[in-house]
Amino acid sequence: MVYITRGLVEVLLDLASDADPDRVTTGVSVTPAGELEGADAVPPETPVFTDFFLPDPGNSVNAVFGVDLSTPARQAQGQFVSHPLRELEVTKRDDLAQVIFVAVPPWTDDERSFGAFDRTGDRQPLEIVDARPPAQSLSE
Repeated sequence: MVYITRGLVEVLLDLASDADPDRVTTGVSVTPAGELEGADAVPPETPVFTDFFLPDPGNSVNAVFGVDLSTPARQAQGQFVSHPLRELEVTKRDDLAQVIFVAVPPWTDDERSFGAFDRTGDRQPLEIVDARPPAQSLSE
């Protein structure tokens, strides 16, 4: 099972919609469920995707083969890609992450428009969690 917060899904779908008809590729990272507010139904040690790295559409070097080279690999446990003109599946350009989230139009969280896949392209069960990461300030 792959877990992701509803807030992250909404932000990723907004990024995809705003970029349409272009693709969006960005790294996504996890927080243990025990550190989240509202994730009581998920075991505390379970990784939940909560954060993303701002894509840099103007720097093609950072998007080689769909990988954000400016984001240290250890910080991004997954990848989000939008496919404005493709099916809801992983392509050869998308397979460089442990978990790949793929979105297609009409940019909704419906299972026909948003899904989680492993690096081999197999669809994974996905649960959208109504939880929030802990509040952080810039001074931390």
